[in-house]
Amino acid sequence: MNHANVGRGILRYGWWSRVNHWIVALCFVLLALSGLALFHPVFFGFTGLFGGPIPTRIVHPFIGVLMVVFFAIQAVRFFGDNRIRRHDIQWLRQIRDVLSNRDERLPPVGKNNAGQKLVYWIFLFSVPVLLLSGLVIWRPYFADDMPRQLLRWAAMIHAYAAFVAILTLIIHVYSAIWVKGSIRAMTRGRVSRAWARHHHSLWYEEVVRGERPDEDIREPLPERPPRNRP
Repeated sequence: MNHANVGRGILRYGWWSRVNHWIVALCFVLLALSGLALFHPVFFGFTGLFGGPIPTRIVHPFIGVLMVVFFAIQAVRFFGDNRIRRHDIQWLRQIRDVLSNRDERLPPVGKNNAGQKLVYWIFLFSVPVLLLSGLVIWRPYFADDMPRQLLRWAAMIHAYAAFVAILTLIIHVYSAIWVKGSIRAMTRGRVSRAWARHHHSLWYEEVVRGERPDEDIREPLPERPPRNRP
């Protein structure tokens, strides 16, 4: 083992950010599966994952509340990194270069590119809509006291918001797989300097200048001398 490689890289996501992210992701997947099972008979088989149709209907809203709590924490922590900048507009204008992997033509970006920021803002708007519409149709706690017309509108809005959120998640996962190293950043927390400089050069420069003290660069550890074997 080459000990010079140990500890090398830049901290992109701390342990809490990663744990928070995966809790939200797990909750969302469970919500998508249980929600689809309740939405259309084609997906009714998904109820078996939750112990049947009645348990599915019971746990779905509780998982939703749990996800909203952790998503709110995540949204606050990542708000500053997801504000739209001028270079993000230019990045979106060059979306053909993005899809064609012509990275050398793209403007430098910060910690998140414009695509990642759009995912953030779509979820930031869709999650509250899902929460409010879900509360209206939540039986037996709130739905029984709501006007029938309001229940119909809430169910329709909930379905459309869920569709947008699920589609956004699929694109988000595909993009993470497409850009090699992205998933590792959210599992191990660190990325190589070359990856950071290539994909997020503005963020890399901020880290190097010490403007982001919570995201450090660890220098490689000195290589240990080989042991003398008899």
